[in-house]
Amino acid sequence: MTRFAAPIAQSIWDMKYRLKEADGTALDETVEDTWRRIARALAQVEAEPAKWEERFYSALEDFKYLPAGRITAGAGTARSVTLFNCFVMSTIPDSMGGIFEMLKEAALTMQQGGGIGYDFSTIRPKGAEVHGVAADASGPLSFMDVWDAMCRTIMSAGSRRGAMMATMRCDHPDIEDFIAAKSDSARLRMFNLSVLVTDDFMEAVKADGPWELEFGGKVYKTVQARDLWNTIMQATYDYAEPGVIFIDRINAANNLNYCETIAATNPCGEQPLPPYGACLLGSINMARLVRDPFGKGAELDEAMLDDLVATAVRMMDNVVDASNFPLEAQRQEARNKRRIGLGVTGLADALLMVGLRYGSDEAATQTEAWLKQIARAAYLASVELAKEKGPFPLFEAEAFLASGNMKGMDDDVRAAIAQHGIRNALLTSIAPTGTISLYAGNVSSGIEPVFAYSYTRKVLQKDGSRTEEEVVDYAVQMWREKFGDADLPEHFVNAQTLAPLDHVKMQAAAQAWVDSSISKTINCPADISFEAFKDVYMQAYETGCKGCTTYRPNDVTGSVLSVSEATDETPGETGAPVPQEGGEVVYMSEPLDRPTELEGATYKLKWPDSNHAIYITVNDIVLNGHRRPFEVFINSKNMEHYAWTVALTRMISAVFRRGGDVSFVVEELKAVFDPRGGAWMQGKYIPSILAAIGGILEQHMISIGFLEGEGLGLKTDPTQSVVNLDAPRGPSCPACGSYDMRMIEGCMTCASCGHSKCG
Repeated sequence: MTRFAAPIAQSIWDMKYRLKEADGTALDETVEDTWRRIARALAQVEAEPAKWEERFYSALEDFKYLPAGRITAGAGTARSVTLFNCFVMSTIPDSMGGIFEMLKEAALTMQQGGGIGYDFSTIRPKGAEVHGVAADASGPLSFMDVWDAMCRTIMSAGSRRGAMMATMRCDHPDIEDFIAAKSDSARLRMFNLSVLVTDDFMEAVKADGPWELEFGGKVYKTVQARDLWNTIMQATYDYAEPGVIFIDRINAANNLNYCETIAATNPCGEQPLPPYGACLLGSINMARLVRDPFGKGAELDEAMLDDLVATAVRMMDNVVDASNFPLEAQRQEARNKRRIGLGVTGLADALLMVGLRYGSDEAATQTEAWLKQIARAAYLASVELAKEKGPFPLFEAEAFLASGNMKGMDDDVRAAIAQHGIRNALLTSIAPTGTISLYAGNVSSGIEPVFAYSYTRKVLQKDGSRTEEEVVDYAVQMWREKFGDADLPEHFVNAQTLAPLDHVKMQAAAQAWVDSSISKTINCPADISFEAFKDVYMQAYETGCKGCTTYRPNDVTGSVLSVSEATDETPGETGAPVPQEGGEVVYMSEPLDRPTELEGATYKLKWPDSNHAIYITVNDIVLNGHRRPFEVFINSKNMEHYAWTVALTRMISAVFRRGGDVSFVVEELKAVFDPRGGAWMQGKYIPSILAAIGGILEQHMISIGFLEGEGLGLKTDPTQSVVNLDAPRGPSCPACGSYDMRMIEGCMTCASCGHSKCG
């Protein structure tokens, strides 16, 4: 039986991938059972299932090939789920009926566990005339608010978490509002945002030329391109969004540019996709393929790599036929092109094992060579599949071979494709692998550098207590086992110390041999100058990247707290801030007693559908010199509201009296979506009357100093007054509530429980 490399790996498997009955009874007794379940399910579409089941199992064994989370969790379960990670939805029509039809399709897709991407550039700008109704358009951002509310509602209903990507062209008249949207930390929290940047725009930026913002042939405004670029840069410098997607480069390099145009990506950006396109992901674990790690003969086993890639391509091609799809249009799109996204994880660990410093010229050269080998092996495997099963239905040899992506491919591969066709239109992509990397023993994630050599993880036990465990990087653990307490070598670097342009160098090296794109975060220090920060994006463009995402600690998204490197000092290494002892919120086992008199405030809420206002009274208690909410009363003359307002009054008050961080009450209420429609209040779309009540509670908590601000977390714990207010604090994890969120591969990932917005 396989021994997990670390307790966190077993925990991730048990929580996310282990097949269980509805009551929690385990059906996968061991991780070998999980591998067997996946292998058997994906072999069922083969003419010789038993033969291929064994080969698939061998690839999965020892975590050598890691299918994406939805395949690992869903294959062979007979559940109505999709095995595809994410989708780009259909082009949004510029009409009210069309927009809400697309909203319905998005909800159905997210209900099955798929993240979605949308291009909102097709919706007319705010203030544009709406013909036939004598009104002005509300603009794409107003509809993005509706999508955001829908996503929160799907999540609150218990479905697997969803993620969304919204894109907008750099020439859309509302692009400046789009860029500024995330400056409001409470707005569009379910979205990642990226600007579609064209080659013409980048040339205008370099020339400091004018740039027209237009829609439907009408120019609404002319700006200086460099000013607009600086606006994008300032936004992402200040609060990490929006990202940048070089859309012309993506379309030019697309193997399918003869039959599709791309305008959006999946939520983490590694899969630019056409309307109804789906992304199917899996990763080769490079850290498991190094022979004699840290030895004189350390090298990647290239023969094993070729064989593993060929098997992985076949497995992923079978997923296209084995998976459910939320929409029939998604099924047809997937089967017509049979697009897959085979990538890598553990790359940084593999580089460490062969003695190369991540970010060095030598490491970049080695990375490009490894990725070329993977691409070549994947294409040849897909040609062999085409011989056996036929090429993808939309294959056109001459057009396919003329695409920008194929021009650098070896002549023998091109000749094989010309003669036999190819089974899969696109084959390689590098996706976020945060959770599956933990599951595989905490190997480095995707092509990212090692985030931290070790850190302390708090583990929530069934009895509500928390224990601590050290989580060590896979390569570091191997070094310790081989050399004991010897100092780590000079070439060991991590994300805390790596120069931003070294990140860019590695991304560009990998992109040269990746069909689709790469999900990667370029970590920047908080004190990086604005000019140096802008240079990161310009270098990404100049060196051939298809997009760029950075993360710089800031006031809106917070700082990373989760790193503790005290036991593994290396040259030049500096650890991130660590919370002080006693800095956790303390919950009381018994409710607080109610004093005879309490101070509070009463708020009036006028909801459009109700003839009578609702009055919300919030009373506070003072503990240790700090105010905190203690009870709520909700009253209205409208008797239709009576039952639920009484129930809500009692439930919220009961929660408040237990102490601790009760800010989740606000978030749960704000996430409630009324299918009959919400209302616009003070310039914001409020999805339900319950969400409006949640907003009032939030504003009250801010006014008494209990919350930092709108959409932000706890300011202090008035019950115990033990929170360290000086320590920088980022967003709390929506799954476990800890403040151990970190940005990796464009996704906020929790170090305590492994939760990742992107899956």
